[in-house]
Amino acid sequence: MTTTLTPKENYLRLAKGELPQSVPFFNMGMPMRAGEMTTAMIGPSIFMPTHMGPEGGKDPWGVSYVANEETGYAAIPEPNNFLLEDVTKWHEVIKRPELPERIDWENMAKKDYENAKIDRSKTAVMAGCMLMPFQQLIAFMGFTEGLIAMHEEPEAVKELLHYMADFYVPIIEKTIEYYQPDIFYILDDTAAKLNPFISVAMYRDILMPVYMKLTQAARDRGLPIQFHNCGRCEDFYDDMLKLGVVYTDPAQTTNDLLAAKEKYGTKLVFCGGWDWDLPEHAPQVTEEAVRQSVRDAIDKYAPGGSYAFAGGVLGRYGDDRAKEINRWVQEEVLSYGKNYYDK
Repeated sequence: MTTTLTPKENYLRLAKGELPQSVPFFNMGMPMRAGEMTTAMIGPSIFMPTHMGPEGGKDPWGVSYVANEETGYAAIPEPNNFLLEDVTKWHEVIKRPELPERIDWENMAKKDYENAKIDRSKTAVMAGCMLMPFQQLIAFMGFTEGLIAMHEEPEAVKELLHYMADFYVPIIEKTIEYYQPDIFYILDDTAAKLNPFISVAMYRDILMPVYMKLTQAARDRGLPIQFHNCGRCEDFYDDMLKLGVVYTDPAQTTNDLLAAKEKYGTKLVFCGGWDWDLPEHAPQVTEEAVRQSVRDAIDKYAPGGSYAFAGGVLGRYGDDRAKEINRWVQEEVLSYGKNYYDK
């Protein structure tokens, strides 16, 4: 009789290059029923941006953010209100966040786990890197000036990014020590839907050394690393492997995922394969069409392993239609993907 794996066990099999039992569902923070949550993010509560409210606020570095109901309160840097105009003068403008003189890491981790109510026997815990180097630079300067700075003043950009990374490295080390995550999570969106924002050469010269620094503690402890990078980021897959990345999400379909699976085998796990535009299709889409799209994605990308389904739709805050579609998606992944590799 086959023993049913927990969502955690099923997902972590992929990090070992093994076939899972069922198609894992990387839920990307989306709510799921008790006992079905594959991953959960946790981290030191004192470093969370508690001053960021439903309509925006400020991040730890002083960048102003705005949000609205239509975007589900997903915050973006406030347009035309940037902190940094000249990257060569960053040291006059950008200051490290203040930290408490003493941090009781053991007690904080205990309380954070109690508040999170995570069942570690069933759910894989992720601890996230709190710095997104490329996105933070863009938040400071805006896309136009940020990209120009990377081209015209790369050394100043490097100094700024390493200044911030050096602030976070001790925090990351303590987080891994006291929170004991199963996976280390890093995020940085360096690509748009159809192409990266920067060249591979610039990625390697400016960003890779910062990523290496931020992920060193995870590599030292043998933790699998998951990298979130939206858009067509396949140009950077080789470099992700050098970082120790095992999982990449959201693995959007503008990447040639089948070719990448063939190239990387079990070395890289693709969490995604399902993209859908809610505003265009939501009014008339049928439940069966949504469920069939899930089955199609699984049948296309799951064979051979190295794959976890990841996907959902976003909409206006409290949008019942988005919730309904996401429920269909989740139900279909869990039912159609169940024991997929035992069939």
